[in-house]
Parts: sequence; C-alpha cells; structure tokens
Amino acid sequence: MSGAREEILGRIRTALLAGGGDAGLARKEAVRPALQQDPVTNFVDKLKAASASVTRVPDLPDVVEAIADYLQHHHLPTALVIGNDPPLPELAWPADWELARRPAAGDDHVSVTGAFAAIAETGSLVMLSGPGHPTSLNFLPDDHIVVLRASQVVAHMEDVWALLRARDGGMPRTVNIITGPSRTADVEQTIQLGAHGPRRLHVVLVAG
Repeated sequence: MSGAREEILGRIRTALLAGGGDAGLARKEAVRPALQQDPVTNFVDKLKAASASVTRVPDLPDVVEAIADYLQHHHLPTALVIGNDPPLPELAWPADWELARRPAAGDDHVSVTGAFAAIAETGSLVMLSGPGHPTSLNFLPDDHIVVLRASQVVAHMEDVWALLRARDGGMPRTVNIITGPSRTADVEQTIQLGAHGPRRLHVVLVAG
C-alpha cells in the first residue's frame, strides 16, 4: 500500500515541477449554464424569486431617495446602521437621519451596506467582511438594504472567485453569499422569513 502511495505522490511531484508549480496540473473549466437574459435582468428576476425586492435607479444621487421611499413604505425609522464600503461614502444622507457606522447590534432595525458583487445565475449577493463592512450588518437587523451598481453583476459563481483572486489585499476573512431574506421551514414545513437573519432584503440597483 505504501508503495502505491509513493508512486502517486511521485507523479504529482513530477507534474508540479514540470509545470512550474500548480500550472503543471491541467484545470478543466466547469460547464456553466447559459443565462436566459442579460446578466442584470437575470439577476433581478432571480432576486425577486428569492423573496427579495429591488428598486432600480439611474444614478447614485437617486439612491437616498429610493431608500427613503423604502423606509416610508415599511414604516421604518430613519435610524440606520451603515457600512463604509463602496459606494456608500459617496451618498449625501439627510441631515436629520440618525446614522451609525459600526457593527450592528440586536436592537438595530435597518442596515445599509454595499456589496462586492452579485451573481446573475442565482440572484445572490456577495459580501466581504472588513473594517468597512462588519458581517453583523448582513444578519442582525430585520431589514437589510444593499446598494449595488449594475456593473457589479457577474454571470456565474465562478466569476466571483476570479474577481476575488485578482482583488488587492487578497482574500477576506469571510465571504457571505446571500440569496434572499433568511428563511426556514423547520416548523410544520411552513416557510418563515427572518428566522436566522433579516426578514426583508432590498437592493437599490444603480444603473450608472
């Protein structure tokens, strides 16, 4: 048994040395399903199918008004705990809103964050942990609002990992992939939203 093991390891070592590291091992690309629509439209449709909501706006100056409309529609306070990841620092917030730039606590009702990317294939948002985006913002408040540029939407999951590998600063400590609000069917097989995270997930999608 040990002889066979040594033979296998020897072949791996030879392939690595011949190719200059892991380049010697051939990598076969996975087959990716074709999208039925353009990536942004596909993302929006998948997002809505996962019980999330979306408002599409033409440019960044329209984002705060869209957030204000969302808060008013759901009778939510203008006390927000927010991230500092792009594009949030570019937004002009109303002077009378209460903004807290910190990790979320159990009594926070609404969080606002950016996102690293979005996946058209599944309608998912990709969140990276860091000083400007504490992971608690994604999970503790009942309402999570995400500001996303249309240019951040990629077609498939594999595209996200390629972006992460090319990212300055290397891989973050945590990558969260979020598809819709939190849900469970543990009780009598009935879907309940907000069991382990936000009850509502809303995306403000910026075209420009």
